[in-house]
Amino acid sequence: MTDGSHLNTLISEAATPELPSLVKSDGTPMTVLQVVPAMDSGGVERGTLDMAKAIIEAGGKAIVASRGGQLVARLKIAGAEHVELPVHSKNPWTMWRNTGRLARLIKDRGVDLVHARSRAPARPAHRAARKTGVPFVTTVHAPYNINNGLKRYYNSIMTKGDVVISISEFVADYIRKNYQVDENKIRIVHRGMDTDSFSPHAVSAERVIQLSTQWRLPDGVPLIMLPGRLTRWKGQKVLLEALTHLRDIDLCCALVGSDQGRTAYRDELEKMIMDNDLLSRAFIMDDCNDMPSAYMLSDVVVSASTDPEGFGRVVSEGQAMGRPVVASDHGGAKEQLVPNETGFLFENEDAESCARAIRRALSLNAREREILSLKGQERVQKLFSKKLMCAKTVGIYRELISEKAITAQS
Repeated sequence: MTDGSHLNTLISEAATPELPSLVKSDGTPMTVLQVVPAMDSGGVERGTLDMAKAIIEAGGKAIVASRGGQLVARLKIAGAEHVELPVHSKNPWTMWRNTGRLARLIKDRGVDLVHARSRAPARPAHRAARKTGVPFVTTVHAPYNINNGLKRYYNSIMTKGDVVISISEFVADYIRKNYQVDENKIRIVHRGMDTDSFSPHAVSAERVIQLSTQWRLPDGVPLIMLPGRLTRWKGQKVLLEALTHLRDIDLCCALVGSDQGRTAYRDELEKMIMDNDLLSRAFIMDDCNDMPSAYMLSDVVVSASTDPEGFGRVVSEGQAMGRPVVASDHGGAKEQLVPNETGFLFENEDAESCARAIRRALSLNAREREILSLKGQERVQKLFSKKLMCAKTVGIYRELISEKAITAQS
């Protein structure tokens, strides 16, 4: 059996990748413009903020164009510039006008590279980049639905980058199967976790006690947690049905996430809890402002998404916090988790399979749990850290900007 202290040493000694420099040979900063629909909460928005900080740390200048949102203030605190534009719009006239707006922004600010992270803003951003002669990068965050030719055309803009970043091998396979893209243009950069915040060592006992008191969960029983907004494809119903196959185990379950106005689905979940006699075992919590403590409070973390996710932060966050993770056997989860080593997979939408995986996770003895915990933390540190994501992406920026400069001189 692998020695736990050795794994702990590997985690503490995990190499921190260095950011490539975004300073030109004449000492001036390289300027990167990221274009996203809005800067509200969400994985794309957090990734945009993370990259803006990394661009500045690498000596570059970061600009973000969006319609605005709650994360704009954090962008400005980090030293990035935000330009409010209606780039979220799918209206053809507005998109056409956005091309001119972005082209002027590129010229006025001396932008060296444009990075589009969503379909609606990508089309005008692509035209503006080509019009001004600067490199264009896209990030594909998920496998988009393709149910007709128009949808395929709409999605295809995300494959038009000089480099097409995929957040997982799963998404890269989707791109290869559905679009004609030069293999050399596809770069896999996994979505990065904040391993400084999502670490068992970063969470105090006081924080965990405070959250436990707030949630008023039953004392002394294992907690199964499914984080994720209350929407059908996140699989809350699969987990609730799985609980009906675990009646012989004393446990409780927390569904953590806002209904975001989806009151009808929340009502369905509450009815399911009542109809299956789970009132004393299953609880719906609203958004949690201290997710690291929520993970620490949990004995098993579940990701039961019924649609395959491009990446899915829950799987990596749970491992980073040293918790056994139980996840649907599809999508990006299969890349993040090593079955029976850092967690357990179950057949998609199969409640009995989910129940068996949870039972296996709960049956781990103290030694097995320690080894699984340390292996999960090591895996996230080495493969899915925010620092690694930023270093790889900044490297792509520098590569394309430098190639453009060489081409211009020749």
